[in-house]
Amino acid sequence: MHLDVHQLRDFYYRSQLGRAAQKGVRDQVVARWGNTSGLTLAGYGFAVPLLRPFLGRAERIIGLMPGPQGVMHWPADGPNHSVLCDEARWPLANDSVDRLVLMHGLETSDHPLALLDEMHRVLAPRGRALVVVPSRGGLWARSDATPFGFGRPYSRGQLEKLLTESGFICSGYTSALFFPPSDKRFWLRSARGIEKLGHRWRLQRFAGVLMVEAMRRDTAAPRGLPQTARRPLRVLEGVPISGAQPAWRDRDEAPARDAANLHR
Repeated sequence: MHLDVHQLRDFYYRSQLGRAAQKGVRDQVVARWGNTSGLTLAGYGFAVPLLRPFLGRAERIIGLMPGPQGVMHWPADGPNHSVLCDEARWPLANDSVDRLVLMHGLETSDHPLALLDEMHRVLAPRGRALVVVPSRGGLWARSDATPFGFGRPYSRGQLEKLLTESGFICSGYTSALFFPPSDKRFWLRSARGIEKLGHRWRLQRFAGVLMVEAMRRDTAAPRGLPQTARRPLRVLEGVPISGAQPAWRDRDEAPARDAANLHR
């Protein structure tokens, strides 16, 4: 079930709760991606609020919006960067996106595996994708007052399993929206402080959204022990090898030596 693009626009750009939610999630994206100079960025679903800080820094930015949701001109104060597309057929070349973020896309998709296959196709080698979904145990998934209350919420294990089945390696985890989904003035004023406390104390189970970073398995760096640690352990390293023999041989050969000495 996709929300209408006008509902999403009104929440994120015309409500105080939506602006607070936008900042809470966007801060985590900026912290993870850092410098995007010379990179191609894309967002699928309604991820354009998260891409705003990178305008004028990244080489190219594309906002992909699914057909059932609808599309809008973005950003409102500049040349359009958004395009309407099918969830399993994006107007992008293979291996062309360096940073990709999904928000309000996976949990509302009719064919999540096909969507992740398309994400795999366009993501560049060494590219990084960030998937933002409602947390199954959070308050935001239980409230119809926000877009995170629609679609299928995920636990970390469920999302990791889905990404693994689609050819990705999960390389990082974070979360956001520790404050409740309320438009009460007290909670809105406290939102920034609550977010800081949630990250400092690592209260992921209370977060409203789950964010998992993934890379393509076929291009990710191999895991395991580094080459220097793969050398076989040399237990006798530093012990002179000449004349050394196992203790059991000393025990077995002792009677033979004693008999030889008697005959001398």
